[in-house]
Amino acid sequence: MSLIDIFDMTVEELYGLMETASDIIENPGKYSEKCKGKKLATLFFEPSTRTRLSFEAAMLELGGSVLGFSDASTSSATKGESVADTAHMISCYADIIAMRHPKEGAPYVAAANATIPVINAGDGGHCHPTQTLADLFTIYREKGRLTNMTVGFCGDLKYGRTVHSLIAALSRYEGINIVLISPEELAIPQYVKDDYLDKKAMPYVECRSLDEALPGLDILYMTRIQGERFDSVEEYERLKDSYVLTPSNLSLAKDHMCILHPLPRVNEISVAVDKDPRACYFKQALNGKYMRMSLILKQLGDGQDAIGVKESGIKTVVNLKHCRNPRCITSTEQELDHIFKLVNAETAEYRCVYCDAVHGTVPESL
Repeated sequence: MSLIDIFDMTVEELYGLMETASDIIENPGKYSEKCKGKKLATLFFEPSTRTRLSFEAAMLELGGSVLGFSDASTSSATKGESVADTAHMISCYADIIAMRHPKEGAPYVAAANATIPVINAGDGGHCHPTQTLADLFTIYREKGRLTNMTVGFCGDLKYGRTVHSLIAALSRYEGINIVLISPEELAIPQYVKDDYLDKKAMPYVECRSLDEALPGLDILYMTRIQGERFDSVEEYERLKDSYVLTPSNLSLAKDHMCILHPLPRVNEISVAVDKDPRACYFKQALNGKYMRMSLILKQLGDGQDAIGVKESGIKTVVNLKHCRNPRCITSTEQELDHIFKLVNAETAEYRCVYCDAVHGTVPESL
């Protein structure tokens, strides 16, 4: 089964992965040949350092091997090969796929066409579930719990797929308060509010000032302003230095606050912060490797209890209208069916299954 979204996992499965990751840390030799003879295909259609190398290190430390590419220009995508055909083809050569793609919903398409498990390693500004595994595991190891805390998200909350995935995951735990710190132009998408904050009755506030938010936070999740997601260079230049965390403003924070960042950073966290004991972002990167090792083991098991998409009985409609999101995989792969799932029966609200774009009533006002 494939992992496309953080909600493909139950809370119990998340804890199970964390238990295995903890055991890997304590007993690495026990796992050194668990994936002997297995191959991971890393299909990275956009740049990545941590995620790609983390997956590769995870598989190698489990005794497996790695094949794939780290640049779309070296793949058959440059010849026009579709994601679906790529997934079919790679299924002939590997046992599991980790895919990163700039188009939202591409891993969903790959999973629908592959005969081996697909793990979403990030799709556009949409989801990044394995980064969320690293985030949750880091919070758990640092705080000893995933409940009863105030979590602040700062920076690019509009395009920050890591933010969207972590909020989704935290919405299933008790006593979580959310603080959203961003410029108005980079505010959290409405669907994240609708699906997780409002639907789960999670208390949250939106603010513009990092300094005002800092004193109340148990976790601060910093993000970079992502230039590659902007349509306008001018807008990026105007917003890129909106927030910079320094030792000076950290004096406002709790002594045991944890600072997280999915990396890479640009200048939103001063290097002087690295020496602060509250800085956990490099631990977070290491924890990501252990959680990816745990996930690979789970997905390459006997298949009886693999993690995967659990949506069933969801009402869908096909090809009544087209998705309007220009970042959706359907915008470039023309033969894909345009599929919408019903997410609110009272308002007849449908969303694209690939990118979660809201499209309202079907078919009248799509």
